[in-house]
Amino acid sequence: MSLTITPLSTALGAQISGIDLSRAINDEQRDSIEQALLKHQVLFFRDQPINPQQQADFAARFGDLHIHPIYPNVPETPQVLVLDTAVTDVRDNAIWHTDVTFLPTPALGAVLSAKQLPSYGGDTLWASGIAAFEALSAPLKQLLDGLTATHDFTKSFPLERFGTTPEDLQRWEATRRNNPPLSHPVIRTHPVSGRKSLFVNDGFTTRINELNEAESEAILKLLFAHATRPEFTIRWRWQENDVAFWDNRVTQHYAVDDYRPQRRVMHRATILGDAPF
Repeated sequence: MSLTITPLSTALGAQISGIDLSRAINDEQRDSIEQALLKHQVLFFRDQPINPQQQADFAARFGDLHIHPIYPNVPETPQVLVLDTAVTDVRDNAIWHTDVTFLPTPALGAVLSAKQLPSYGGDTLWASGIAAFEALSAPLKQLLDGLTATHDFTKSFPLERFGTTPEDLQRWEATRRNNPPLSHPVIRTHPVSGRKSLFVNDGFTTRINELNEAESEAILKLLFAHATRPEFTIRWRWQENDVAFWDNRVTQHYAVDDYRPQRRVMHRATILGDAPF
């Protein structure tokens, strides 16, 4: 069965049909999906009722999987974390962010499956770091080239929200010890396509290291706003059993928190990547 790839916007996004993600994909399908991901940066699959093991198996075709240090996971499949608004404070997802950039090797990508949705609301937006970089002026590109920025796990996972019980506090403190603040390039080169992308995000980036505090704050504020301009983004209205697969190396995303007190349950498998350069 051949894949049908339907682009959804100029900057990023495509819908994929002609595949059943509950079944093991062959090498040809894997390669086609990888090429589509490189081109479109975020892929969407409708009507894919996969279980956690099937989700993990699909994601693992693209790399080793990450076990999140804070979020709960599926006990039988710990590589699949659970974002359940009835269980966990997920407000850190309602900010533009790139997943786990506090790691030395941030995620290559992630596979997100919609399990339970509110009757309305709960959309997710993605933004292309490639489109944002390419739209910068030449002088600003030159300024940013070679700069590095600090990424800190505690910016999105503050102690006051994620250390509220003795068990949570122990997990939070262990995560902080194991993930001290670290630096990545402000402009990242995609390891496969070679395209350049903005690689700072409001979820984890705290400062540009080579600038003084005032300069860093001003430039980051500009970049955060620039990176999420509407023309660089796409908004996905979820249906139950939808699956999204995005390239975390060159995108940011924002889970819109506009559906309370309704419940939203999503499962995510995160694929480990490599050190940004």
